[in-house]
Amino acid sequence: MWLDVACLFKTRGEAQRACRAGKVEVQGQAAKPHRPVHVGDEIRITRGMSGKQVVVVQGLSVFHVPKAEARTLYDDRTPPPAAEVLEVRRLQRVWQQSQPYPETTPDKRDRRALRRLKGRD
Repeated sequence: MWLDVACLFKTRGEAQRACRAGKVEVQGQAAKPHRPVHVGDEIRITRGMSGKQVVVVQGLSVFHVPKAEARTLYDDRTPPPAAEVLEVRRLQRVWQQSQPYPETTPDKRDRRALRRLKGRD
């Protein structure tokens, strides 16, 4: 799978899951995991936080290559994020860092209490 070889996804399985979930489009059509790509194809990948990545295929490779070489296989045409999006990301990072990290994992009694709180018991 070209998405994996070009290091756009960490693993082949991750790339396949994204294709099956409809997160990858090639030339405006939903891509299947084994769809062949050609030089010049435009690929749109929907990422988390409503982000989209747009790449154009510049080269093909069957085998895995080092990450530096993998970047030459595509031309990234993703537009820069808006100022509002950058501010939201910054606020999320600040909020996440302010949250206390638990020192221990919940024991059996705590897990049961959490399930009751969430209404799953």
